[in-house]
Amino acid sequence: MSISLDSQAILLLCSQIGLILNPEYKALTLRDWNPLAKSLQVAGMRPGNLLGMSTGDMVEGVGVSSEEALRYAYLLQRSGALAIELERLESLGIFALTRADKDYPKRYRQRLKEAAPAVLFYAGDYALLGQPGIAVVGSRHLDEVGQACAEFVGNACGLSGKVLYSGGARGVDTISMDAALQSRGTAVGVLANSLETAIRHPAYREALGRGDLCFVTPYSPNASFSVGTAMGRNRLIYTLADYAVVVASDAEKGGTWAGATEALKAKWLPVFVLEHPAMPEGNKALIKKGGIPLPHPLPVGHEALSSWLEENATNLDPDPEQLSFF
Repeated sequence: MSISLDSQAILLLCSQIGLILNPEYKALTLRDWNPLAKSLQVAGMRPGNLLGMSTGDMVEGVGVSSEEALRYAYLLQRSGALAIELERLESLGIFALTRADKDYPKRYRQRLKEAAPAVLFYAGDYALLGQPGIAVVGSRHLDEVGQACAEFVGNACGLSGKVLYSGGARGVDTISMDAALQSRGTAVGVLANSLETAIRHPAYREALGRGDLCFVTPYSPNASFSVGTAMGRNRLIYTLADYAVVVASDAEKGGTWAGATEALKAKWLPVFVLEHPAMPEGNKALIKKGGIPLPHPLPVGHEALSSWLEENATNLDPDPEQLSFF
């Protein structure tokens, strides 16, 4: 798979791909990349223009400092290592998208704007990213009601042609995702850990090959799980979907709580919260914060869930304008 010069430059600058252990300069974070992207736009340049530029040209033409130019030049000089690693990843079925690509998920541009990841790695059908669907989030440890809800929403997505969005982790994520796939539907897993490991799962490998599943991550394809990576990917689940269902949440702590409260505050989408007599304290608190109660037993059948969510959703402000720079 060939990549554009713009994407090559962004991958060299913003990813760990092909970067040696303990490098002299680290890859750019979003906080580092966004000012550079704006400087390029002001200068009438694109990321690909940086390839082959001297540090002096960067200082004079882009308006960056000498130290910044040294860092960019260091990161940009590993194009050979990048090409070799991308070829290896492609042999595994893993590909890259950057903010310079026309196929980059539109909803990330709209909803996250400058917080949209500069680089994504994916396996499977990337066209699923941002298709109409429901995000299902929640704890790894569920009671029977929570398990039934996760399975119900997954089946509902499969039977109604909606994409099931989840974090691909144990518990709510895999229960709902497996249910969607078993109902001959489609799913997207936004991963906080190794994409290379996830694609080796036999059942998921088959679904990836059929085009029924896409795994995507903003982290390196071999990244290990951490609390930080899990927290960072939460917003990427919500911002792809039309509706979110929170199955179970702790109160005032944990990734589910953090992601749900951020989604409610940002008003990215309607957030439904499973409501039942034995629901966790976090569910009660999220409803008080504006989460929409989703009663158990659910009031409709699988095929009607999407319509019920639409009818009961609160009106939100329209999505903001798209990100105007790479």
